Amino acid sequence: MIFEHEIPAGSRLYFGATARLKREIETAASELFAKEGFEEIATPLFSYHQHRSIRDTKELIRLSDPMNRELTLRADSTIDVVRLVTKRLGRSTAQKRWFYIQPVYRYPTQEINQIGAECIDGTLAQMLDLTMDLLETLEVDTVLQISNIQIPVLISTEFGVPLEWFASMQIEKLLGTEYAWLGRLAKVQHFEQLDAAISEVPQLLRPELEKMKELVQSCHAHRCVLAPLYYAKMRYYDSLFFRCFADNTPLASGGHFVNDDITAAGFALYTDALIEAKTKGTNG
Repeated sequence: MIFEHEIPAGSRLYFGATARLKREIETAASELFAKEGFEEIATPLFSYHQHRSIRDTKELIRLSDPMNRELTLRADSTIDVVRLVTKRLGRSTAQKRWFYIQPVYRYPTQEINQIGAECIDGTLAQMLDLTMDLLETLEVDTVLQISNIQIPVLISTEFGVPLEWFASMQIEKLLGTEYAWLGRLAKVQHFEQLDAAISEVPQLLRPELEKMKELVQSCHAHRCVLAPLYYAKMRYYDSLFFRCFADNTPLASGGHFVNDDITAAGFALYTDALIEAKTKGTNG
């Protein structure tokens, strides 16, 4: 029996103070984006192309169009934003900075509110600074984690270490390989440890660690940790990647990617987690 007041597990209900907080967060974000030259885009709820964004396609909520072609509910905004801007709007606008405020949906009934931005031909350093500015505007203190997805990919390809070990962070297996430098790389957390790691790892990994070093030096985060072996389970991120945490809860993430020869950088802020963090801070 389903009671009238029940809502599906994973869906969202905001009212009163939390609804007002949600609107304040979204308003502050849209004002900052506008100040930085971004324009807003709202992508369709239905998509034919979400399988290109989500690594585990079992997370997609599937439907059919009138021609019985498969489509899905929007499970990720990044690729749709870049694809629609470059493929559909390309002839009518030269704008390369876009932001969105909209939910995504994952199987079976998970609803995730997001605020995000994409910058075509932009750098991740620019988008990271924008992320930190937004979190600072919202008065949220976070820890920044910087990674480089290319590092675990290269290690897996060149040294035969299963990529799944990185994806599921099986540190004990990584420490147990024949490669002593891999164990040392797994222990890198702070900027001061990077130079020693760069001197010890194989040559093909050094440029990727240098990229991490440059990104750390360019950002203005108060607290920053490194995770060179972290592997994000996304199809499109290919290099530098960051996440922002408050009390071990991820509040934002972003990265650099190339899709159909289009280079872009972007990030998403997880509105639901941010509301919960700010509500706890108020109650505390």
